[in-house]
Amino acid sequence: MIEIPSDLNPDLVPLAFLLGTWEGAGVSDFPGAEKCNFGQSVTFSHDGRDFIEYHSHSWVLDNEGNKVRPLESESGYWRIDKDRKVEIVMVRDQGIVEIWYGELAHQKPQIDLATDAVARTAASGPYSGGKRLYGYVNSDLMWVGEKATPEVPLRPYMSAHLKKVVTPEEVAEMARNLPDMPDDGIAFFR
Repeated sequence: MIEIPSDLNPDLVPLAFLLGTWEGAGVSDFPGAEKCNFGQSVTFSHDGRDFIEYHSHSWVLDNEGNKVRPLESESGYWRIDKDRKVEIVMVRDQGIVEIWYGELAHQKPQIDLATDAVARTAASGPYSGGKRLYGYVNSDLMWVGEKATPEVPLRPYMSAHLKKVVTPEEVAEMARNLPDMPDDGIAFFR
């Protein structure tokens, strides 16, 4: 269920499905890099202004699903206009800054994005641009990313399936909204 916070900037209502913390796992595979399974935690938050703040941390997982080491981190700011055009400013830990543009699909929670500008520090690896697709499917957040370098044409490199994390406050709110339960705990099953 998608909830729209009362203090959310009205311009951001179409992006409300992103809000919250999401965690899950995915696969990373790109020529010249280690192929691996990874874990990821993504947070989309707001403070009433006309943007959503984004933070993502991912880490390599071993065969048993344990954290091995950090993989990637990125953060940024997402905006949407009245025509459902999305723009993102993103910074990655590898020394890359990107401007992404895209569009929220008509009548479904899906965002298709492509880089418009890329700036790299001298220490960053080769990178010339990318595409991403985010979708809200059966209450989960899924995404796939494509990447290009001067040596490798645009191709898929990462994808993940994330589930929304429920905070203790949200659990307490859900419990408050449950119908009254019988005191003895047995009458419920009669």
